Amino acid sequence: MTAGGSTSKYALGSSDAEHKRLIRQAMNLAPLTEQLFREAGIGSGQRVLDVGSGVGDVSMLVARLVGPSGEVVGIERDSRSLARARSRAASAGLVNVTFVECDVSQTQNGETFDAVVGRLILEFVPDPVAVLHCLSHLVRPGGVIVFQEVSYAPLLALSAHLPLWSASVYLARETIQRSGANPEIGVALHRYFQEAGLPPPITRMEMLLGSEPDFILWVYDLLCSLRPQIQKHNVSLETLGGFETLPARLQSEVVASKTVVPYVALVGAWSRKLAG
Repeated sequence: MTAGGSTSKYALGSSDAEHKRLIRQAMNLAPLTEQLFREAGIGSGQRVLDVGSGVGDVSMLVARLVGPSGEVVGIERDSRSLARARSRAASAGLVNVTFVECDVSQTQNGETFDAVVGRLILEFVPDPVAVLHCLSHLVRPGGVIVFQEVSYAPLLALSAHLPLWSASVYLARETIQRSGANPEIGVALHRYFQEAGLPPPITRMEMLLGSEPDFILWVYDLLCSLRPQIQKHNVSLETLGGFETLPARLQSEVVASKTVVPYVALVGAWSRKLAG
């Protein structure tokens, strides 16, 4: 069984720098993701499929939730990311997680899972409804499908008083969109789940807020990974000034404002597959 078509080219690439960015991002997002998964009922002894597992952070989080009696299978199409994920899981002593090279749009129907999860993956899928429909066949009756996706609109609304920081977020969003991804997919999850034949999902939006230097610079990190796409799609960086001085200027702007900035807005959605 396939979902039809393939995923878009991942706009952020698979460099060592991008892997490090993903790991830093995962450390910030882990509490929100774990809370969502627990709310959806993911726990001890379950068998879980992690879609678009990247360098393994979500898979390893779930592996700890399901415990030694459970099992996690992470699917990822990028071989470099897979190698990094396998090495990290081994270093963490997690023997209940495995990683398989596979495109999310061509997941085979075979063994069933208690849950299918994914974080920041459907935004890069040309037909998320088809993918959700395909994945629903891999979940046992009563099992859950859980996705956590992004929305940039709240970030722009909350940072309008910070011209440089909001301009940086806007350019990241614009580049991602021009690369073929959907930077506002989070707010569409409620509709997509239903169009895929699933019950209306429980949804919520969450954002972390902060003013620490490392927290402020998540958008600069993102722009660094997006540089090849920025050049490819002729996105102008002129409004940001010199890129090499951008980190210092972003920090100065936020500190001077005596306010906080938001991290990525995550929309979590989960639905339980009906029996029959």
